[in-house]
Amino acid sequence: MTPLSSIAMSAYTDLVRLLKDDALSGVEGKPTLKERGDKGYWYAARRVGTEMRFIYIGEDSEETRARIERIEELRATAKDRQAERSRLVRLLRAEGMTPTDRATGSILSAMATAGTFRLGGTIVGTNAFRLYEGELGIRLPLGGMANTGDIDIAQFEKLSLALQDQVDPGLAETFSALKFDPVPGLDKGRTWRWAQGGSGQLVEFLTPAFGEETIRNLPALGVGAQALNYLNFLIAEPIYAAALYRAGILVQIPRPERYAIHKLIIADRRRDGAGSFKSAKDREQAGFLIEAMAEDRPDDLARAYTTAREVGPRWREHMDHSLKRLPETRTILESLGASSSGR
Repeated sequence: MTPLSSIAMSAYTDLVRLLKDDALSGVEGKPTLKERGDKGYWYAARRVGTEMRFIYIGEDSEETRARIERIEELRATAKDRQAERSRLVRLLRAEGMTPTDRATGSILSAMATAGTFRLGGTIVGTNAFRLYEGELGIRLPLGGMANTGDIDIAQFEKLSLALQDQVDPGLAETFSALKFDPVPGLDKGRTWRWAQGGSGQLVEFLTPAFGEETIRNLPALGVGAQALNYLNFLIAEPIYAAALYRAGILVQIPRPERYAIHKLIIADRRRDGAGSFKSAKDREQAGFLIEAMAEDRPDDLARAYTTAREVGPRWREHMDHSLKRLPETRTILESLGASSSGR
């Protein structure tokens, strides 16, 4: 594995910070805290006609509060930040970080502008894997494990219902402008996939299932979504990442340790038929991330593995089947002292 330089790591950290600053400075309205259950959510409140519009900013945290306290300063320095972001993206390219290709970048940029990631949308699948370079400080392999044409976006259904805010413009309008057409499904009236004519690129929306894997509604994003089991583990506590396109795009991706363990699970679920190639790719990605994180983030990795194993026997069975094909990866996990209870 080839580590990124300290210059690249510092530049990437600065880029993510500036993108977070911009995400707040561009939202107009008075910051307002709303509490739901044991969590708090910040909104920008502004009057539109005779009604109040609440635009979601983010979950309550010390970091969010600190940015809100600086909101006027952030708005005044927006142009300077954009110039600095462009400089940092150029530097990161020069340092060897993989840029986001034009087709993917244009889609992610449009979805970010509409508010997809601000509202909790999380990139999953190989496009998320490709964004771990800056987070982990290593160059990713450019072979098959990092190749993809699809963009998969996941969101918790409960969060989508609770936010009481929506993307603007709607994603159907956004995709239409990018020459994407809805892919017809069996569940009429619920579109969860869009395909781009010519390129064959596909955008899919997903949400966690806790049993039956049906099509659900994600009102904050204004789309349907395919519900999948095990997805809740993957997208819990997502992190921000910067896609290197133009002056950078702020997106959400899963935590790398959860991504790696989730890949062990779904690689086994894909054992039959056409899933064999994807299973191999899942195992490759899991093995790569686990090897990388065992050196720098062993505690995070061990915690994710233990958490997944403690869910139940089916989860352990899927992971164990995958690890039989990855003996070196199994050895790494066992060397961390990660729990293997229930075997």
